[in-house]
Amino acid sequence: MSQEPTTQSTVTVIGGGLAGTEAAWQLAERGMPVRLFEMRPKRMSPAHHTGDLAELVCSNSLKSDDPETAAGLLKREMASLGSVVLEVARSHAVPAGAALAVDRERFSGALTEMVGGHPLIEVVHVEADSIPAGHVVIATGPLTSEAFEPVLEDLAGSERLAFYDAAAPIVDAASIDRSVVFAASRYGKGEGADYLNAPMAKPEYEAFLEALVAARRVTAKDFERKELFQACQPVEEIARTGPDALRFGSLKPVGLTDPRTGERPWAVVQLRAENAAQTAYNLVGFQTNLAFTEQERVFRLIPGLSNAEFLRFGVMHRNTFIDAPRLLDSTLALRSDPRIRLAGQVTGTEGYLEASATVLLAALNTFATLQALEPLVLPETTVLGALVAFATDPDTTKYQPMHVNFGLVPPLDPPVRGKRNRYAAYAKRAQADLATALRPRSDLFEVARV
Repeated sequence: MSQEPTTQSTVTVIGGGLAGTEAAWQLAERGMPVRLFEMRPKRMSPAHHTGDLAELVCSNSLKSDDPETAAGLLKREMASLGSVVLEVARSHAVPAGAALAVDRERFSGALTEMVGGHPLIEVVHVEADSIPAGHVVIATGPLTSEAFEPVLEDLAGSERLAFYDAAAPIVDAASIDRSVVFAASRYGKGEGADYLNAPMAKPEYEAFLEALVAARRVTAKDFERKELFQACQPVEEIARTGPDALRFGSLKPVGLTDPRTGERPWAVVQLRAENAAQTAYNLVGFQTNLAFTEQERVFRLIPGLSNAEFLRFGVMHRNTFIDAPRLLDSTLALRSDPRIRLAGQVTGTEGYLEASATVLLAALNTFATLQALEPLVLPETTVLGALVAFATDPDTTKYQPMHVNFGLVPPLDPPVRGKRNRYAAYAKRAQADLATALRPRSDLFEVARV
């Protein structure tokens, strides 16, 4: 990193992806001098191809634009917060049905030009290897550079920093068939009903196993292969070792009785609540490297999950992220050093716009701190507020990266029947609650912009 001194009034942003670009712009537009560190093009990452800011390294899709989906609702919330990334994305949209997709070169080119030309933003093309004085926003993304990883490790502690993402799928609780799946813990331990259990008869297990081992897998990139299988074995790889490997492992049926038959099943898939409201459940032991479409097809063969709605698919890939629930407060500040905020995919908020949205909040709260204003914490009824609450709640256990989904928001009271009606009600509640939360915050939004 450049040894040129950084003043206390200057905010340093580390990382020039979508998230860091959003943070730098938001701060500079509020009159804060910003130094934005981005190592490209002097030093390239294994996933990037250009030196532009906000480069889209994978798909050019920013997911659904339907306001009654979680991804579409996030876009409305980001618009209310004044997201520049979303604004530029809409300016460079390409036809994509119900999704928002962009011309990737024009999108990143426009943001590079805007940020590079801002009078209060200095873009420094140097690989960061330390934390400077003053306030800092870290948005290094899922592929933090080798020089900065030791810095993250010092901030987070080696036991709070992961270098791979091995996550099981998560399904919407409302889509689970409770006439098949039953609540119980093995031998009645714990509270006696800590898990949901999907029982399998022998023919069901054999059909599932056949589909699982034949399913199409995602091919790991060169820079992922070394770490990928040292971390843990995908469920499909375990299945390949023998027909009973899963039945004697994560699908073992011991200590459980199917209430429909009064007998022990041949195998059992257990589902564990992902949140206190029990609106989302993960498939225990189902870390997987299957393609997303294959996960839908194969995992819906599990009894009780034939109509499962997947809130997150299983993934296994290279991904640097911190144990955010143990390290960050509700404003995304590091509890041990509040002048430093981390947000975006390095904190496990997964997805292009999720990363930008959380860093937007980190920037607003950095500005609030410097101006001695109240912090901005969004209602958990909003999808962005719910995502940040999940990522910063110390009660969140076995933390893995997550994108926005309706499984994170509090349930409706009274409940609404039907998925489409329920999602529409979530969206209506979120938009109303966000408007109420932002109405008195002119101190953050009605500022003299440069």
